[in-house]
Amino acid sequence: MQAEVLIVGAGPAGLTLACDLARRGVRARVVEQSHELFPGSRGKGIQPRSQEVFDDLGVLEAMRADGGPYPLMTNWENGERSDTWDMLTRSPSSPRAPYDEPLMLPQWRTQEILFTRLKEWGGEVEFGARLTGFGQDAEGVTAEIADPEGNTRTIRAAYLVGTDGGRSTVRRATGIGMSGAALDPGSALVADVRVDGLSRDFWHVWPKAEGGVLVMCPLTATEDFQLVARFSEDAGQPDTSLDGVRAVVAARTHLSAEQVTEVHWSSVHRPRAAMADRFRAGRVFLAGDAAHIHPPTGGQGLNTSIQDAYNLGWKLGQVLRHGAPDELLDTYEEERLPVAAGVLGISTRLLRTVGGERGALAERGPETQQLGIGYRGATLAAETRDALADDALRAGDRAPQATGTTSDGETLSLFDAFRGPHFTLLAVGLTPPAPATDWVRVLRLDGEEVRRTYGEGLFLIRPDGYVGLAGTDPAAVAEYLSRFQG
Repeated sequence: MQAEVLIVGAGPAGLTLACDLARRGVRARVVEQSHELFPGSRGKGIQPRSQEVFDDLGVLEAMRADGGPYPLMTNWENGERSDTWDMLTRSPSSPRAPYDEPLMLPQWRTQEILFTRLKEWGGEVEFGARLTGFGQDAEGVTAEIADPEGNTRTIRAAYLVGTDGGRSTVRRATGIGMSGAALDPGSALVADVRVDGLSRDFWHVWPKAEGGVLVMCPLTATEDFQLVARFSEDAGQPDTSLDGVRAVVAARTHLSAEQVTEVHWSSVHRPRAAMADRFRAGRVFLAGDAAHIHPPTGGQGLNTSIQDAYNLGWKLGQVLRHGAPDELLDTYEEERLPVAAGVLGISTRLLRTVGGERGALAERGPETQQLGIGYRGATLAAETRDALADDALRAGDRAPQATGTTSDGETLSLFDAFRGPHFTLLAVGLTPPAPATDWVRVLRLDGEEVRRTYGEGLFLIRPDGYVGLAGTDPAAVAEYLSRFQG
């Protein structure tokens, strides 16, 4: 095999998966048909749950250095600011969830940081490499790759993962259908622009502009704004050139055309919600936009994509490095397909409230932070306790942050203990068994906070930060772990 995993597409999902596999020592190759990473700001919101993922991968510090909080919104009417409001429902951070609000970071910067991390782990991206076809058999996948000159070569891999976007070549080649529909008959012009004379302290909205709403959001760590202008169905194709963007700004805002000095990236977007019928076909998997397409509202698409990769990465690692049965990979679709469906519902509902009381963007509540996503009742969720309180932590839930005291008297953060590609066996108030494997970290903690958060018991935390097993019987731990090794 030339690679254990071939990843098609170097977007957020593909780079996250490549990073996760690289730290597990899995040989992955990433091919990207473009000649560079995506240059636009498109997916600019990193939700709290994704921040936890990036904390684990060791890139959150760099992201927080260049990112920042979402600004307040301000509406404009007749050249004057009419009111100021907050799109987010903000709440103070808690010990259980230290990242309490989205981080704004342009997508191009998120990808740069992930790419840098991948190279630190010895990985690389092959740019200008286009997948033209593939076949699979019982042992692996043979993919045909073309370079810009039309020369072709083959890559043999154990598994192939399509993270190649909404028009996924991988999805189409497998024959997996995608169901969905356009959510708006019109379109939107999206661009990264440089604008003189506009405050960077606010997310600016012109809700009653003739021709459609226009918004401009200052992008942290840059001098740019992300511009979004909606167009009706009969308005024709938006002009993405500098002159076209200038004309829209001059027509819909109090700014002059000359105040738009640069356009770094621009695109036309048509809001759509769609999902693939399956996320797996034999040795081929779909993740990110190849599996589900989101409207931009709610900041859900990029984050769901990242967490697809985070779910799939450790499972591929267990199969390829520790001899886990191939059936483990079936749980990727079992867990992620319902999540994608639910998140699509959130994004769609928020899109349909645009133009409400504020005449601008729908307010985003806690459900968009993705901290409540879990896998209760799924194959890998083993809850062995009875008579639990309604608010008790259960198998399948996200493993929350807490601090506790070790037997040596050291105060330890659980997120610090979880960080890495291993499972964590957490014993609270009990003596833990000693699993006969080097990929499980055993941790005995006690203290008021960890007892209040977890309760007394044995909790086996998966590498992606979810409670796999919760109980009190050491024999159940051994039985559960046997699923993940040869």
